[in-house]
Amino acid sequence: MPQFNPEYFAPQLVWLVITFLALYLLMSRLILPRINGILAQREDRIDGNLQRAEALKEEAAQVLAGYQKAIADARAQAQAALAKAAADIAAETAAREAEFARKMADQTAAAEAGIRAAKTRALADVRGIAGEVAAMMAGKVADTSVDANAAAEAVDSVMKERT
Repeated sequence: MPQFNPEYFAPQLVWLVITFLALYLLMSRLILPRINGILAQREDRIDGNLQRAEALKEEAAQVLAGYQKAIADARAQAQAALAKAAADIAAETAAREAEFARKMADQTAAAEAGIRAAKTRALADVRGIAGEVAAMMAGKVADTSVDANAAAEAVDSVMKERT
């Protein structure tokens, strides 16, 4: 193998140095600046994406806070509407119950007045009938004729004694 022959070591070392310097210059002047530019672009793009993501995260947090506030407001409004409806229903129910109680009191008073009037008529009729019956019975028992007015007065006096 000629590479291991000592007489070729010097030219190989010269060419090694020349090739190394050429590759070093090529790498340092052309390739590494391009690679550094690409890496800088990537880093800038990643930083921009991170900033946009942070901004979107903050915006999402604000939207979420607004949504939660809207839900809380809607719940409060619903509770207020429910309480108002319950109060309206209770007031309407109380008004209907009061109206019903008033009507029932009126009907009860009218019925009681009718009962008192019927009782008064019945008592008047009973006195008249009792007077007639007393006059008839006295006429049959005693075989005499009794005046209807006298019999009515006798019934009235007995009823007064009893009451």
